[in-house]
Amino acid sequence: MLTSLALLGALLGAVLPPGVPAPPGRWSPAAPPGPARLHWAPCPGVAAGLDCAALRVPLDYARPGGRHITIALSEVPASAPSGLRQGVLVVNPGGPGGSGRALAATVAGELPPSIASEYTIVGFDPRGVGASVPSMHCDPSYFRPVQPSYTPATRTAELALEAKARGYAQACERRYGWLLPYMSTVDTARDVESIATAMGQARISYFGFSYGTYIGQVYATLYPASVRRMVLDSTVDPTGVWYADNLAQDVAAQRRLGTMFAWAARYDGTYHLGSTGGEVAASFATAKARLTLHPVAGRLGPDELDDDFVAGLYTTSVWPDLAAALSSYLRRGSSSSLVALYRTVGAQDENEFAVYNAVECSDVAWPRNWARWDSDTRKLARVAPLVTWDNTWFNAACAFWPVKGPAKPFEVGAPGLPGILMVQGSADAATPYAGAQRAHALLPSARMVVVEGDGNHGEFLSAPPGGCVAGYVYRYLASGRLPTGTGTVNARCPADRPPVPFG
Repeated sequence: MLTSLALLGALLGAVLPPGVPAPPGRWSPAAPPGPARLHWAPCPGVAAGLDCAALRVPLDYARPGGRHITIALSEVPASAPSGLRQGVLVVNPGGPGGSGRALAATVAGELPPSIASEYTIVGFDPRGVGASVPSMHCDPSYFRPVQPSYTPATRTAELALEAKARGYAQACERRYGWLLPYMSTVDTARDVESIATAMGQARISYFGFSYGTYIGQVYATLYPASVRRMVLDSTVDPTGVWYADNLAQDVAAQRRLGTMFAWAARYDGTYHLGSTGGEVAASFATAKARLTLHPVAGRLGPDELDDDFVAGLYTTSVWPDLAAALSSYLRRGSSSSLVALYRTVGAQDENEFAVYNAVECSDVAWPRNWARWDSDTRKLARVAPLVTWDNTWFNAACAFWPVKGPAKPFEVGAPGLPGILMVQGSADAATPYAGAQRAHALLPSARMVVVEGDGNHGEFLSAPPGGCVAGYVYRYLASGRLPTGTGTVNARCPADRPPVPFG
């Protein structure tokens, strides 16, 4: 269920070419490729003020002279006097599968000009994503509405969804069997080092959000001497990659949606969905049941309604829209707002989904026995019914993926790392707080800023400019200054105020 910030706006395996051994849990970095020439040109279609370039990297870093693929890059060049410049800041929005080229302009715009001007801020579309070549599309029609119910009512319905997941894995193998063994997070981290090399940088700074924090953790482990500064915002638990992490998301998501329903209940006079969180949850269930019996032809069913509300896990900014749309549907029978929301925040990007699977399914071994998936999902759905089945089907292709990852997750941590800044909401559903603290423990040089009671995913981009969270990020990127508190929480910020109904 990890996703990139674009929504709002979840290791090389055993299937390897002959003669290439499977990697251990911790890799030693291979020799980077030689310097590549980058040809930058304006790309206003991505974001204003950006220049773009393409970087050829090895498909397989064990064979740097073999087949190459292309990584699409963007940059906002540094404009400060040369003596004040601080090098390259690589940014990533998460995913896996999120396009990152536009993020360079976003981060540059969120930083004070005095700080942004000191960095050349570089975004990239990871391998398989967006403008990179190839751009993965296994089944472009996979998410075409109206989808069958995420929660199977019968064994036959579950078998059909299982077959659909198996079919997606097979489609990816047919189209990209040559690429799939080289789509792990380790491969992406090596691509980041190739970016640094191509830009002539012995050390880089890095700013990652969501899954981008896992890229950062792996990169810092592989190339500790290459890290100058690193910001990890909404941090992945590296010990749970990826099956356990997704189960943890289900529980956190249940709490988070409960918070959203309780918020809507406080405005019952506006939305008329119920005066308690439980009553609002019942209204949501009523809408799902109605859409199950009478989906909006070709546009919206119960799954698409779920997809709309999953956006509420990531940002409170959509809560008023979601509550108003649900109210309009239940009180007046109008589905237009729910359909519009699906188009803007609910619809899945099949390219991102393809890469999501290609990365997560090959990073580590997943259960291959569907009975295990079924049992775990049914047990968890009793206590976290809102998104557990949704999340299972979002990841189910990994039960059938042609690349089998290593038995254990990549081991994060390396001696000699510089100070790292972590920012984390204590109520984050996509990267739950306990898992972020486990990452913190594996990175002894890290210092964590906790936003108490907040569940926005991507705290820096959600918080007010110049506020508490932003201040810690500004100071760190400007001078390397970290919070001075001791223990597992090194600084605290208050949560943003909840939104209020429009009008």
